[in-house]
Amino acid sequence: MAPTSESDSSFERASGPQRRRQAVALAYRDGDDAPRVLAKGYGDMAERILAEAKRQGIYVHDAPELVSLLMGLDLDERIPPLLYQVIAELLVWVYELEKTTPEE
Repeated sequence: MAPTSESDSSFERASGPQRRRQAVALAYRDGDDAPRVLAKGYGDMAERILAEAKRQGIYVHDAPELVSLLMGLDLDERIPPLLYQVIAELLVWVYELEKTTPEE
């Protein structure tokens, strides 16, 4: 999940003690038609995805409804056109955050 000339974002969902944590990582690379599902998982796998995102300095966004929709996609599958607008707005926001966050 190393960000290079791509945009990586992870999304998580955890609702209540009885719910297993879920996480989905998206990547958008120059030339792609749309962002793709890079990784996804429940429980321990979700924790590993989130830990790797944190280690790589990749933004993590908590969006339960979005995660539910993205969990239905296969690995390496492009997001559907229905989600283009919401993902585009989120990626623009992430780009703006990255521009204002000092590098370590």
